[in-house]
Amino acid sequence: MTSKKKTPDQLRSARWFAPDDLRSFGHRSRIMQMGYAATEWTGKPLIAIVNTWSDINPCHAHFKHRVEDVKRGVLQAGGLPIELPAISVSESFVKPTTMLYRNMLAMETEELIRSHPVDGVVLMGGCDKSTPGLMMGATSAGLPMIYLPAGPMLRGNWKGKILGSGSDAWKFWDERRAGNISNQEWNDIEAGIARSYGTCMTMGTAATMMAITESIGMTLPGASSIPAADAGHIRMSSECGRRIVDMVWEDLTPQKIQTRKAYENSIAVAMAMGCSTNAIIHLIAMARRAGQDISLEDFEIASRKVPVIANIRPSGEEYLMEDFFYAGGLPALMTRIRDHLHLDVVTVSGQTLGENIAHAQVHNDDVIRSTETAIYAEGALAVLKGNLAPDGCVIKPSACEPRFLKHSGPALVFDDYPSMKKATDDENLDVTADHVLILRNAGPLGGPGMPEWGMLPIPKKLVKQGVRDMVRLSDARMSGTSYGACILHVAPESYIGGPLALVQNGDIISLDVDKRTITLDVSDAELAKRKAAWKQPEVRYERGYGWMFSKHIKQADQGCDFDFLETDFGAPVREPDIF
Repeated sequence: MTSKKKTPDQLRSARWFAPDDLRSFGHRSRIMQMGYAATEWTGKPLIAIVNTWSDINPCHAHFKHRVEDVKRGVLQAGGLPIELPAISVSESFVKPTTMLYRNMLAMETEELIRSHPVDGVVLMGGCDKSTPGLMMGATSAGLPMIYLPAGPMLRGNWKGKILGSGSDAWKFWDERRAGNISNQEWNDIEAGIARSYGTCMTMGTAATMMAITESIGMTLPGASSIPAADAGHIRMSSECGRRIVDMVWEDLTPQKIQTRKAYENSIAVAMAMGCSTNAIIHLIAMARRAGQDISLEDFEIASRKVPVIANIRPSGEEYLMEDFFYAGGLPALMTRIRDHLHLDVVTVSGQTLGENIAHAQVHNDDVIRSTETAIYAEGALAVLKGNLAPDGCVIKPSACEPRFLKHSGPALVFDDYPSMKKATDDENLDVTADHVLILRNAGPLGGPGMPEWGMLPIPKKLVKQGVRDMVRLSDARMSGTSYGACILHVAPESYIGGPLALVQNGDIISLDVDKRTITLDVSDAELAKRKAAWKQPEVRYERGYGWMFSKHIKQADQGCDFDFLETDFGAPVREPDIF
């Protein structure tokens, strides 16, 4: 039995239903209109279930059913579930990029919670931007909340080979471009690479962000690792429904969980998992909504200390998230980096992180390595700085060819995606494997929305020569399932006149991952001359949400949140003035 800190009359929903006045009469009569008897809401917590299901989001296809499991749990615990649908931000289909709409989901989530008579929230997400969007909005709203991850899909299969979504798509696409795979084989790969509902089963952005949310303490233990198609996911769904009711009575709010220590834990876990590069942007935005000033420097500190021990593609060679689950999942991984974690932080379970993982075990030492047998000695990500990226840029050294960790080469510059695509398909392109391919005007404002264009295709000419990696540089992002020597998130972006806007074909660019430097070998005087002649590209949006986005989006190193959503964390939720 939970220890109650609240009484029924202190429930937030009681403001709508308890008073003996005309407005509460209206609230009561309208809820009765839907068939609810007074005994179903009187003195009970009302629980919002923010559900990002849609008919065109394969990652969340099971949510139509899982929401019923969450409701069952809420009812079992003595609450009343209220489903509130939210924008689905389907990574596979939304254009130009779901990143354009992450903040829209955050705003919608915050306002759904604030404007309705609810006492606690279950968040249902998993597809890349849904996790940070839901977390940002609910954190700002400040009510007790718990996150239910969608879970990864099952392993892909083709001719008895295990396929990983995203990573193997890129891999076999290059083989097809090289003429090594037939059209029929390509069609068979299409049919076999995504065999069930759920998120990408590689260590992409979805798996990364679900794990990060667990490591912050916002999911029940082990929730982020359960495959979407596993019966355990159904049981976890109902358990989330039961637990959130107790959290309301305990008044266990995000403010009490999302401490700086909790976010430091999440960064350490991200590094150990071989996380997506997108983790940096989303974690910074989530943390700042929680009043924690997390920056690129925090990632750099963790990167030097925490090795990659999850042998999962794309950093690893063989395994996928289903294997990770069988090997013990995230709780097991955390036992192996416990020296880098704050074990005393509280979580949504009501217990500390240390208590959550006390009995976790690793069942496969090749899937979840020890720190002594790590697949990469440092963390998954590295932050580079220099005159080309004064505010930083990001590379995933664990997923690129080692020879590119220190490299110099001439720039080959593209100002937009269509011209880049056309050129890289031209077998007469004047390019070598030592070139640094550059795509600019693809950042938060330039994209717009910072699309996942950062894994620039290897020119077809080189693919046919057997080249499978080369240095690529942009102010864009890339899919978390991507790999290669891709330098991303260059800040400030080229669209607003950052140094990337001034690069010319043939300029020498040098990077040194060990020293964390990226340098454009052009004099300051020449750069000043180029800056004076530079003109900003055309406006991307002139109306609607896109216009608002363009006016208020922050740069990549600051998490790409809206400037007007930076508020003091922990302030009381502003209630509607009129009831």
